[in-house]
Amino acid sequence: MVKQAKAQRMLTHDQIWAALDQLAARAGLSSSGLAKRAGLDPTTFNKSKRVTSDGRARWPSTESIAKALAAAESSIDIFARLIGDDAGDGRAVPLLGFAQAGLSGAFDESGFPSGKGWGEIALPNAEDNHAFALKISGDALAPAYRDGDVILVSPRAPIRKGDRVVVKAKAGEMMLAMLKRRTAKALELQPLDATQGERTMAASDVAWIARIVWASQ
Repeated sequence: MVKQAKAQRMLTHDQIWAALDQLAARAGLSSSGLAKRAGLDPTTFNKSKRVTSDGRARWPSTESIAKALAAAESSIDIFARLIGDDAGDGRAVPLLGFAQAGLSGAFDESGFPSGKGWGEIALPNAEDNHAFALKISGDALAPAYRDGDVILVSPRAPIRKGDRVVVKAKAGEMMLAMLKRRTAKALELQPLDATQGERTMAASDVAWIARIVWASQ
């Protein structure tokens, strides 16, 4: 009796691109950031480049994958594992530096990403379709967050006492803080910047508040 060879599953277009997104995330980069570090055009790995103008799937070249692996200080073995069943665990979300996020035009009135300058990064647990990521620069927020850390923010996640949150004031200021107390009239906050003392903000002065649900530490 002749044994049939086990059918081998073919790699898919989505698996390869998802693995590249995961590779970028492991390095704390967006897909465009990884391409730039690899010496490629920053748009090489963008979603818009994954299909041709006539709708056909466009695959990354072996050369661009090799350069991406070198830039991420990773190996082909790790990339192969990322292509496996777990490669799609993350979802691409908008990414912006925390310093840039405080500028006007980065968010709409609901606290959802808006305007130009946003990149992308694949992160886990991004169940909120409006979730976004912020990259920390400098160590002003240490020991909570350090330079290069990426935080995932969910505008629709429920917020409770003790949660770490992003707060945007109507006057334009944006801060990362721990929520100590929330009433209909005010927020009591402990900024994560150790140089700042406890603050109370009138609810009428708050544009929006969103919970930090994950960090790349």
